[in-house]
Amino acid sequence: MNGEPRHVTLCADDYGISPGVNRAICDLISKKRLNATSVMVVGAAIGRGDVAALKQALASNSGCEVGLHTTLTAPFHPLTMHFKPLEDGFFLPLGKMLRVSLLRQLDPEIVRAEIAAQLALFIELFGKAPDYVDGHQHVQLFPQVRDAFVNAVKDAAPRAWVRQCGRNRAAARLNNPKALLLDVLSAKFRRLCARSALTFNPGFAGAYDFNRANDFAGLMDGFVKNLPAGGLVMCHPGFVDDTLISLDPLTHQREREYEFLASDNFPKVLAANNVRL
Repeated sequence: MNGEPRHVTLCADDYGISPGVNRAICDLISKKRLNATSVMVVGAAIGRGDVAALKQALASNSGCEVGLHTTLTAPFHPLTMHFKPLEDGFFLPLGKMLRVSLLRQLDPEIVRAEIAAQLALFIELFGKAPDYVDGHQHVQLFPQVRDAFVNAVKDAAPRAWVRQCGRNRAAARLNNPKALLLDVLSAKFRRLCARSALTFNPGFAGAYDFNRANDFAGLMDGFVKNLPAGGLVMCHPGFVDDTLISLDPLTHQREREYEFLASDNFPKVLAANNVRL
């Protein structure tokens, strides 16, 4: 195969959501099957032992980055006392959060304070600023949230890169409504980041229908096929446990992702597409 392999980032989201997800991510990092993971500092499994386990896995994989997975949707609680709007003490569910942001009903300073608090807790836990910052359920792209997000990152982690979720033209298809929405939201997010001198990934892949029993090997082949050098693939490996079931609808698909990423077939998919992590 001609040419140098394209370097891409394969990022496991949701470290800290549950013990089973944490174990799977640490195992894949140790096996050098991931080169990034995003940490939910408001998750249910982000105690000292969870942080120590991740640090140990990272020590065996010096090329793996660790970032903040900014969380502003249910069923998680804010760190700040005066965050609003809330629903029964939790952040709003995803659909409601997107709606209030589109209607410009958020207070950007309140949102910024919450993101700043999550950044501060990340720095306290890991002893350094995050290598990058992204958002759970892509909340960093939402109107009003994106301005607060960019300002908070510039203040606390100006050297961090941030995640945009738009596809490059070669990968774009019109039959994926979720990806199309991310394309639209990401276009404005990229312009804001460029004006603020924040670096972002040039391409994105990994969105699919989590409710279907998909062939993840086939999906991964498609994700990396048209991804430009420096692009990012989002993934969600994990082991199902009671904590995960109580917090997130994405359960058994996480185990299918883990099984593929830990298998001998995954490096073959990367090699066939002239891609390396």
